[in-house]
Amino acid sequence: MTDTMQRWTLNALGRENLHLTQETIPQPGPGEVRVRVNAVALNYRDKMVIEGSMPIYLAFPFTPASDMAGVIDSTGEGVTRFRVGARVISTFSPEWIEGKPAGDARTLPYRTLGGYFQGMLAEYVIMNENGLVAAPNTLDDVEASTLPCAGLTAWFALIERGGLRAGQTVLVQGTGGVAMFALQIAKAHGAEVFVTSGSDEKLARAKALGADHGINRLKGDWTEAVYGLTQDRGIDHIIETVGGANLKNSLRAVAVHGRISVIGVLEGSEISLPASELLLKSAVIQGIGVGHRRALEDFVRAVDATQLKPVIAQRYRFDQLSQALQHLDSGALGKIVLTRE
Repeated sequence: MTDTMQRWTLNALGRENLHLTQETIPQPGPGEVRVRVNAVALNYRDKMVIEGSMPIYLAFPFTPASDMAGVIDSTGEGVTRFRVGARVISTFSPEWIEGKPAGDARTLPYRTLGGYFQGMLAEYVIMNENGLVAAPNTLDDVEASTLPCAGLTAWFALIERGGLRAGQTVLVQGTGGVAMFALQIAKAHGAEVFVTSGSDEKLARAKALGADHGINRLKGDWTEAVYGLTQDRGIDHIIETVGGANLKNSLRAVAVHGRISVIGVLEGSEISLPASELLLKSAVIQGIGVGHRRALEDFVRAVDATQLKPVIAQRYRFDQLSQALQHLDSGALGKIVLTRE
């Protein structure tokens, strides 16, 4: 093994400030492991962090991205959870093991990889052993790298916090990473799944993955389409990935005593709702900040048990970050992953 590695660093906000640097391979300290990174999955949130549209403090030089799969190649003193050779994935919030995350009403809980902590876009990373989870046996590293943020977000919304049951209805907005995971998780749990998109081609692909209904949101009022397909009952659980004014449409479409998981802010982070509709439907509107390690471990077991296969839009080489981000801009169906080779 050589003594140096490649690492993507950001010296100031903006894609033009991303540089592929050559650095000394780090050594693990007590309680830490070194992971040979084989795949890094991108999220829309990574684009926002790089461009500065997510207002969080970054320690420059900064390495982006939170989602990684790789192999432990060295361990520090006192490590007990993993051995050299173990296949692992990162956890989005490495200090959040279970229960509530650290934080309070004034100081919001957001100590994440690729944000508060340095990210995963390096050939080797040092991690505390508690911030890792064993990778699924049924997925390769490219597929496994997509679980820590997008996969866990969908799982946390529908299963951990949502208590999804067979026979319920789920509506998924769009065909991005979280949406496709939500579709697959919901179907694995016996739900009837509706997908909205502005592309008939993407809706057809979603149906091929198991969606029961596809609604083109550009061809009329999608909430009226929901009323027609559900005989006015509405949807038990909506995965709200759009944000902004669209949340009003989700409230219109949700069933009485239904649930809306607010995940995305593509159309803005400011929201307002009609109180009468919210009160009379008694809908639960829950914000989802990804999830904790124990839920990710549950999700990994479910992936192996159900043979769930993440939807990969395209793979790029580690040095093709610019092209991968451009693809992310276009709204890919599924996940975009950077690979070591």
